[in-house]
Amino acid sequence: MKTTSSRRKFIGQLGGTSLLLAAGPMQSLAYIKPVYSPNDKIRVATIGMGIMGHQDTDSALKVPGVELVAACDLYTGRLTRVKEKYGKNIFTTRDYRELLTRKDIDAIIIATSDNWHARISIDAMNSGKAVYCEKPVVQKISDGLPVIAAQKKTNKPMQVGSQRVSSIVYAKAKELYKSGAIGQLNCIEASFDRQDALGAWEYTMPIDGSPQTVDWDRYIEGMAKMPYDPKKFVWWRNYSDFGTGVAGDLFVHLLSGIHLVTDSLGPKTIFASGQLCYWKDGRDVPDVMTAVMQYPESKEHPAFQVMLRVNFVSGLGDKGVTRFIGSEGALEMLDNGFNLTHSIMSKAPGIGGWDAIYSYPQAMQDELMKQYDLKYTAEDRKRPEVPGVTYVAPEEYDEHVEHFRNFFDGVRNNLPLVEGPEFAFRAAAPTLACNDSYFQKKIINWDPVNMKVV
Repeated sequence: MKTTSSRRKFIGQLGGTSLLLAAGPMQSLAYIKPVYSPNDKIRVATIGMGIMGHQDTDSALKVPGVELVAACDLYTGRLTRVKEKYGKNIFTTRDYRELLTRKDIDAIIIATSDNWHARISIDAMNSGKAVYCEKPVVQKISDGLPVIAAQKKTNKPMQVGSQRVSSIVYAKAKELYKSGAIGQLNCIEASFDRQDALGAWEYTMPIDGSPQTVDWDRYIEGMAKMPYDPKKFVWWRNYSDFGTGVAGDLFVHLLSGIHLVTDSLGPKTIFASGQLCYWKDGRDVPDVMTAVMQYPESKEHPAFQVMLRVNFVSGLGDKGVTRFIGSEGALEMLDNGFNLTHSIMSKAPGIGGWDAIYSYPQAMQDELMKQYDLKYTAEDRKRPEVPGVTYVAPEEYDEHVEHFRNFFDGVRNNLPLVEGPEFAFRAAAPTLACNDSYFQKKIINWDPVNMKVV
């Protein structure tokens, strides 16, 4: 954090009224569409053509010079849809390993169930492919360091898909936070609320789903044998064998943004509690979860506490918010912007009102009031008024596309990526520890520097 004088200088620059930040992108995040030569073309293949597979592919193709050449999925209906949507010449397969041997594929997009992330990422990088992997980077904490090691060994670009890491909104919020605009950070509250079946991962089932149209044996490869279950295939987020529950799926977005703004390496303690209160559809993960994480003091930031919450049957409706709360203000992050507000204590501590002074003898009250009046001026007793800041991203801005643009710049020119596997694991591991805490009913101690449970 900057010094108090730096903070006051920043506040002084805001002027005397509420400020609306210019909605244009910062120079460091300018999204100018460059022109690429044919030799710069990047050919990609997507593994897992479900919801995120389509969204990731669509976003990737908005970046100039990117071409889809192949796709993989275990359900034949999705492979049919790939050819309908992206072209009949797209190569399709049920076996992702066929894509890794192809010379005409430069980069792999991984949008499978969480349990396949680490395995495919490592295989793809060892095969010489750049990797874009959906969050969380791994399903199990034990897989994190092997993925990081594979990336370092192969030196292949790897980006993980928590798009707010590329968000201009979070970048501008970080500038304000680093300027000291909220004083000393001490607490962060972050949450996602949902209130419908699709938001609770009860997706529409295909009409023809069966062991004939789904390669179930490949899906459960490495696990104990289990009979075909359409819910575990289409609603995989609801099952701990295949997904990571609300913690790995949604808490990880919250921590990614928090770590970006604060430059934090992560918490030292994690405790989670929750329940399955509404969506009792066979899932084995909670639909309401809260977590408390304690972040230690470091050279990047003071000690602070993080409180996370997801509620899949929330009377608040569908919304998400993250609040960075400091000693003199708060940054409230919204879907496409943020609000910065200030509340600064007066120099004088106050006297009277809800105060013990009135329980003392009258003569003592009079003397205390006299001393207070001599010590503090009328100005000392006022709370400083500082204008707030509101920012809204440009209407055409798409952080998902920007995340892919950063990835492909790394593939083309070996430029730094905003969310490599180490950053991603530092955000994912504490959320995976939330599941361990919930099921084991205990506090998890985490070493954020060496990235291991202690």
